[in-house]
Amino acid sequence: MPDPSQVSGASVAGIAEAVPAPGIAEVILDRAAQRNSLTLDVLEGLRLTFERLGARDDIGAIVLLARGPAFSAGHDLKEITAKRAEADGGRAFFERSMQACAAMMQSIMACPKPVIAAVEGTATAAGCQLVATCDLAVAAEDARFCTPGVNIGLFCSTPMVALTRNVPRKRAMEMLLLGEMIDAERAAAWGLVNRVVPKGQARETALGLARQIASKSPLTVAIGKRTFYDQIHLPLDEAYELAARVMVENLLARDAEEGISAFVEKRTPEWKGC
Repeated sequence: MPDPSQVSGASVAGIAEAVPAPGIAEVILDRAAQRNSLTLDVLEGLRLTFERLGARDDIGAIVLLARGPAFSAGHDLKEITAKRAEADGGRAFFERSMQACAAMMQSIMACPKPVIAAVEGTATAAGCQLVATCDLAVAAEDARFCTPGVNIGLFCSTPMVALTRNVPRKRAMEMLLLGEMIDAERAAAWGLVNRVVPKGQARETALGLARQIASKSPLTVAIGKRTFYDQIHLPLDEAYELAARVMVENLLARDAEEGISAFVEKRTPEWKGC
């Protein structure tokens, strides 16, 4: 966990930030007592944070982590229960919350900076969705993942969207229909996380990946991330057509010229982001 002196300002809406190294930002879920549950304010705050960091030229990668024993318990069920007392039974609030959740998850995918989840503890429901949505994920060996909505009469329909885009279909259905915890090793085998590391090492490993990414051309990384998500659900011929157009534009960029020249000349490239 970052030193308090590194945190940029007080926690706002259950979110803190830090800059642990040049080119890297940390976004920290900071509601440990509430198991980092995702209130409406937290969802909207995360979206704004990813949009703001995505626009910063000095940031090359983002690490998402959490304080306390849980990465995130998902939506705040106490907040949801309280809203049932409203005249519409909570419908307007529920609609706003689900829309905010979808917008936040999409802001991670739209962010030109890769977002890496560093998971210690449990990630359940929308917390598991958050891990699945991040571009990369590192899990401590004792981390656990679950989409348990079916156990309480609320199917994890929105977590399902991210889950089914990362985990094979039968495995996703298993998680969604059984609502059981899976361990970190199984999460890695199923494609939910990239790496499993000793307890307490998820942040440092994620920072190591972030440093590697931040050392690359920011333009190239942004192009690659955007095109990855643009092509992944296209038919094969359309995916190749899109990728070919992108490659041409990428080849015309200054950073591609510099990178190829540096490789040929056996020197370190100097990226300009253009």
